[in-house]
Amino acid sequence: MLDLRHRLALDIDRALYRSTRESHPLEQLFWECTLRCNLACRHCGSDCKAVAQVPDMPREDFLRVLDSVNERCEPHSVFVIVTGGEPLMRPDLEACGRGIYEKGFAWGMVTNGFALTAERFRRLREAGLGSATVSLDGLQESHDWMRGRPGSFERASAAVRMLAAERDFVFDVVTCVNRRNYDELSRIKEMLIGWGVPSWRIFTVFPMGRAAHDPELQLSNGQFRGVLDFIKATRKEGRIHASYGCEGFLGNYEGEVRDHFYHCEAGITAASVLADGSISACASIRADYHQGNIYQDDFMDVWERGFRPYRDREWMRSGECADCRYFKYCLGGGMHLRDAQGQLLFCHLKRIA
Repeated sequence: MLDLRHRLALDIDRALYRSTRESHPLEQLFWECTLRCNLACRHCGSDCKAVAQVPDMPREDFLRVLDSVNERCEPHSVFVIVTGGEPLMRPDLEACGRGIYEKGFAWGMVTNGFALTAERFRRLREAGLGSATVSLDGLQESHDWMRGRPGSFERASAAVRMLAAERDFVFDVVTCVNRRNYDELSRIKEMLIGWGVPSWRIFTVFPMGRAAHDPELQLSNGQFRGVLDFIKATRKEGRIHASYGCEGFLGNYEGEVRDHFYHCEAGITAASVLADGSISACASIRADYHQGNIYQDDFMDVWERGFRPYRDREWMRSGECADCRYFKYCLGGGMHLRDAQGQLLFCHLKRIA
């Protein structure tokens, strides 16, 4: 049950967000530059492998997308996030980044850190790399178990410490909480603080890809509430900036565990270009809600005229969402939590009820 304070704040925010949905300003553009990966993570939504069935997208093809964006947007208002797979699997990543930067766009990347050496980092900085997100999923045993490769923790932690030593570089660490690392959260926090990490984002694993059939990755409802309480307490401490991922509506935890109220920005302010050229929204969406393909369509035409299932969520008002009194706040939850038939995989609010 929402308390009065949260209801008032959420009603104000809902009115503001309605305007954003109508104007849908493009602010984040994800590029799935490869489906290759040097790890075999238990929770991978893309089911990435060292050798992918889909080849890496030629960088010239993505740069043409940026030309389309440039025609209708100020490039400094759109942040490009290079993801995968593992971006560092591309030997030409520096050339990709330089091309993005030379077209006027700031860019960052999401990485598992395994191949982020000091020399590679130096070259990426010279190519305009402005930020990075590194995944660290527990202490050594838990991280290596999650990532499916011995030595993963050693490599990722070295990458995190290297980034932390660069005082003018913006980065954060993300952790996917599961049953293995749940009891390690306090020790992970102290470890990150000791390394000088400024920001820490915490996610739970949603049941897609490999994670769909792995019960060890799914928290109990009590553990899920425990994660939110841990984040809330950590934020109050103020020693590291902790936040929960943008996954779902959290009732009275809204405003307590994130810097903003819950919104799914997929198709509203965020879009993605997938490795096969598909135009989508958030890169976490694995079901086929594609809106076109860059090899047949102009990206910005699709952005302006497409994405209707993302911007009008009334179609989600069915099943368990049909008569939910909180639908006006969550609008059916994150698009990445919908399967190919439009069914909701799970409701965050029910997990904390």
